[in-house]
Amino acid sequence: MEIIRGIHNLRARHQGCVATIGNFDGVHRGHQAVLRLTRERAREHGAPSTVILFEPQPLEFFAAENAPARLHRLREKLECLESLGLERVLCLRFNRALADMEAAHFVQRVLVQGLGVRHLIVGDDFHFGHRRQGNFALLQTIGAQVGFAVEATPSLTLDEHRVSSTAIRDALQVGDLDAAARLLGRPYRIGGHVVRGDQRGRTLGFPTANVLLKRRVVPVRGVFAVRVHCLGPTSLPAMANIGNRPTVGGVRTQLEVHLFDISQDLYGRYIEVEFVRYLRPEQRFQSLDALKSQLALDEGAARAALK
Repeated sequence: MEIIRGIHNLRARHQGCVATIGNFDGVHRGHQAVLRLTRERAREHGAPSTVILFEPQPLEFFAAENAPARLHRLREKLECLESLGLERVLCLRFNRALADMEAAHFVQRVLVQGLGVRHLIVGDDFHFGHRRQGNFALLQTIGAQVGFAVEATPSLTLDEHRVSSTAIRDALQVGDLDAAARLLGRPYRIGGHVVRGDQRGRTLGFPTANVLLKRRVVPVRGVFAVRVHCLGPTSLPAMANIGNRPTVGGVRTQLEVHLFDISQDLYGRYIEVEFVRYLRPEQRFQSLDALKSQLALDEGAARAALK
């Protein structure tokens, strides 16, 4: 999959494609339906399939710290898109210039001049451009003038509920991992590089791999039974805590993973943590001994959940 970073990196060979556009946070089952249709239309046109997305996501630009928790970092999102067979991704930096760009100008600059789009697929509630003034009707009007077709896709529903990134965040927030997995079409994962921590877990008998989150807000908190990927041909059982570590006075949100029955130097390695079962909320203990006792109980519960 080719990744094109910014309009300025578009070349003549990128002209003529079937495209879709959106945030695709989580690349959930609703997104997957849009992406499958994009691939199908691309085959019909004999043109490459192209995904247009924004980094940061618009709400992260406008709302900063108040933006909703992000399901996927850009790396995770790109890995999902590649696994689904998309051929190109145009990643646009969402900044003030792009936020202020009029919708019609965006269509001309990006879709017409930049990509030479032949067929565009969008969600039925898609809006874009300055003050979200662009919509399906505007795309149809301009498309008819310059020669590209526009196709809207209805929202996907499961059990009469709309599949959305918001619904997935809501499920994760209350620890309903099964509901989140149904909406995503796969178990929820967080990926990141292992970095050095304060090694306090080692003194408690529960050494942890500290995963660098690189995100403002995370959608999950608490203690979980997890499986760790990217360390070999099979996943490894583990338990994880994601939160501020109140017992030891932590202030920054961290993901700490304790692998069962394995000891190896993981510093610098990239791992993916698959959340399998919510065990309990994060809590503050009166002493490290009390914390150690609870960790032993958590390990037993996690091992049972992972059998």
